[in-house]
Amino acid sequence: MEWTLARRCAAMNASAIREILKLAEQPGVLSMAGGLPSPHGFPVEALREASAKVLRDTPREALQYAASEGHGPLREWIAAHLALRGLRADPAQVLVTSGSQQGLDLLGKLLLDAGSAVAVESPSYLGALQCFGVFEPGWAPLEGDEDGPHPDALREAARDRAARPRFAYLLPNFHNPTGRLMGDARRDALTDAARSAGVPLVEDDPYGELWYDAPPPAPLAARRPEATVYLGSFSKVLVPGLRLGYLVAPPALMPKLLQLKQAADLHTGGYAQRVVAELVRDGLLERHVPTLRARYAAQRDAMAAALRAALPPGCAWRAPQGGMFFWLRLPEGLDATALLPRALQAGLAYVPGAPFYAARPDARTLRLSFVTLDAAQIASGVATLGRLLHAALAERDGRLAAEEPVAGDVATSAPAPAASRPMIREEAP
Repeated sequence: MEWTLARRCAAMNASAIREILKLAEQPGVLSMAGGLPSPHGFPVEALREASAKVLRDTPREALQYAASEGHGPLREWIAAHLALRGLRADPAQVLVTSGSQQGLDLLGKLLLDAGSAVAVESPSYLGALQCFGVFEPGWAPLEGDEDGPHPDALREAARDRAARPRFAYLLPNFHNPTGRLMGDARRDALTDAARSAGVPLVEDDPYGELWYDAPPPAPLAARRPEATVYLGSFSKVLVPGLRLGYLVAPPALMPKLLQLKQAADLHTGGYAQRVVAELVRDGLLERHVPTLRARYAAQRDAMAAALRAALPPGCAWRAPQGGMFFWLRLPEGLDATALLPRALQAGLAYVPGAPFYAARPDARTLRLSFVTLDAAQIASGVATLGRLLHAALAERDGRLAAEEPVAGDVATSAPAPAASRPMIREEAP
């Protein structure tokens, strides 16, 4: 007997990040690859106390099947917390998910048919591209700049009403992978463009609490709540192992989202929900998240200093105002994917940027995560990267010298495609 796979599985690929993380587990490799929160920031003792309280006070309820929508007090807290950030929603609009990744899956099932278009930033979160890709959409990449996607790019994607995107997927706060923060004016302009084009928005916000310099502007969903789904997560501010996320959706979408949730796993683990509800009810996040911000800001500064000291001229990056990532663009002629085996051999893991593009990948980009390493490890890893890049540039220059045209030849060069042009500020080392 032979298994016959669904057609949509043919386009599925393993996560580039997950595969690199396997290699990064080798002894002696410093990993700047995964977007993992620092385990030093896990509130272990608080979790232990909250768990003991849940098992003491409500053991039968916590260990039984639970409501598909999620634990009521947790949903109420989520709605109240988001109201402080400008997003007002009823707890009935909150659906607790098994990580925010499940929220993406539910939305793909709800909104995408094979061949239907979805607009995504260029580059965008790899996990979302994988998740939506299962449903065989057509991609509408949105070019942008340091402030986010261009509103005109969204209007252009929706110009043909027959092929109008079912939604635009956006990460306004400390974007993965670029780390950029979308400003108030761009949020207003994008929201207006989406409204005039008739394109709903899916706003993914796992990093919004991890700001270092100032809180981010109000969510896109606060500007257009009737046509925006907002995704949040407890993974980056508490622990990822509990797999707790949530979405806030317009009332019209909730019945079908709830049916899809029931079909997927009945409900997110009730025990974990009650533990987190106990933690947030006690004000843990207000005490805990500022310590994460301080730790991560120091590590951000350490990486910025290391990049300035070690990288060759021609590299470009931007120091993020929050989140976990630096996004680098290498000098012309270098390929981050081709250089990765050398980096691993030298004891450094990073994520090449190409998998983050739905179309027209920029081979010169890569992502570095800094929150799981101390300052000395960051300096060591970036120094290794700098040596690799200097050596690669020397090889490039040697090749160019060998290929230099003789008299009578005409050398031409074409500009980089729009998707390859950097959305980051040049910083000279």
